[in-house]
Amino acid sequence: MEKLNRRHTGKMLMIVSAFLTATGQLFWKWGHANLIYMAVGFLCYGAGALFMIKAFALEKLSVAYPLMCVSYIFALVYGDLFLGEDITLKKAAAVALLGIGVTLTSYDK
Repeated sequence: MEKLNRRHTGKMLMIVSAFLTATGQLFWKWGHANLIYMAVGFLCYGAGALFMIKAFALEKLSVAYPLMCVSYIFALVYGDLFLGEDITLKKAAAVALLGIGVTLTSYDK
């Protein structure tokens, strides 16, 4: 069980990095009107960078880096929930195709 956890730690850290990156960018979007949001965005983005660096130390670049595309999913959901942007069939299909590609790319035996 421990080997399984260690094997996927880099991937999980990259997903956390993608989440923090997308969250930071959401706060930057709000930050044009509020400097506190801008600062929170920088903190999230910086934390995402630290998680990314650790993920790269634990996982192959060709496996870890494509997982950053998960940030598109977070951005799509954030746009719908917080910015009033609709999730259209076209957008959902594009994100699904990205997800399939990321899954195929990051699958490593």
